[in-house]
Amino acid sequence: MPKYRAIQSEVRITSGFVPKTCWIAHVLELLGKKMRLPSYRVDPNVRRHPCPAERQAAMMEAIRKLEKLGPRPCRSSL
Repeated sequence: MPKYRAIQSEVRITSGFVPKTCWIAHVLELLGKKMRLPSYRVDPNVRRHPCPAERQAAMMEAIRKLEKLGPRPCRSSL
């Protein structure tokens, strides 16, 4: 699974907006990824900030593209 920063960067480059991390979690859940339930969520079935429908397609495309590329090498070891 790609890192949230990589997803934000890819969406910014391809679609011109930076998604919120809660939007990324929502889209990953829609794609069938198993996400942990945050401890601060009052109702496990309700999201406070779901991803807007008009943004979901661009984010799904970016996530699928990053999954095809595979893991990227770590730059911190340089």
